[in-house]
Amino acid sequence: MDERLPPDVEEKVARLQDLQEQLRLILVRKQQLQLQLAESQNALEAIEKLSDDCEVYKAAGYVMFKSTKAKVLEELKDKRDTLELRIKTLEKQEALLRRQFEELRREVNKLLSTIPRSGT
Repeated sequence: MDERLPPDVEEKVARLQDLQEQLRLILVRKQQLQLQLAESQNALEAIEKLSDDCEVYKAAGYVMFKSTKAKVLEELKDKRDTLELRIKTLEKQEALLRRQFEELRREVNKLLSTIPRSGT
């Protein structure tokens, strides 16, 4: 009794699994970027509350550098903007992959429903 799927269905199932993995990777990356964005936003809010003459230090690896409030604010805003753009890009990719996944899933289900099953 051969329970193998037709080659075209196997190919579509493999593509479906590939799309699912791509989607998982995008979701993981998006979550990482959202965490970075939250950290940047928290730092930005904390720095904005400081007086303008306050000494500000920023970390670069294992080294701390003295900087100005204005410079750190500018860098954090740039980082925030970049992260937001990257998140939006990932969201667009996610939406596209979800559409492709759903279309292919429906197609595979339709194909599977037309395959005759061997009896018991």
